[in-house]
Amino acid sequence: MVRSPALFVGDAPGLDFLNSIATPLDTPIDWIDDGEGLLDWLGQARLVPAEVLATIRAQALPGELDKVADQARQLREWFRGFVHGHKGRALMGADLAELDPLNRLLERDESFSRIAPAGGGALVLQTARKWRTPEALLLPIGEALARLVCTEDFSHVKACEGPACTLLFADHTRGHRRRWCSMAACGNRAKQAAHRHRHKDHDHH
Repeated sequence: MVRSPALFVGDAPGLDFLNSIATPLDTPIDWIDDGEGLLDWLGQARLVPAEVLATIRAQALPGELDKVADQARQLREWFRGFVHGHKGRALMGADLAELDPLNRLLERDESFSRIAPAGGGALVLQTARKWRTPEALLLPIGEALARLVCTEDFSHVKACEGPACTLLFADHTRGHRRRWCSMAACGNRAKQAAHRHRHKDHDHH
């Protein structure tokens, strides 16, 4: 099955993950509806290196990646509830208890630091990860969600105002006036609707 490219309009990888199910044109699309979709989305999101995805794809047992995709969807719906419950105001220490499932996921991470070559013959300390099982694919997602919680001001996390749109984004514009997932999609539709509405009123009088 050929999927259209995933949408990355959230301005934060954690929100892009929530946007991996969306209704861009009246029909909902779930980019991680199976294991192959999950690998594909992680590649497009640049959360997992291509060679790691290729290795995991080659070594996974039948059905194993679909199971991980299923866990990813559960994580996504749980986190969507959290974001919808808290967007529009800054997060507080009191909200931490609700994030327990995310901390439990992060505890499974096998990441480590190593010295690696940087450009120009220099050395750099980089964080790497042991990808022992396909479930490790959930870890960079967990990290993106944790980073969203800790670095984004939730007062500026918004849902697109398009009537059928489910997309979320972090509003990084000056003055925080962003209303649409993208001007091209919902912004234009709203403009056209307003235009039609004005003309209708005009004809009516």
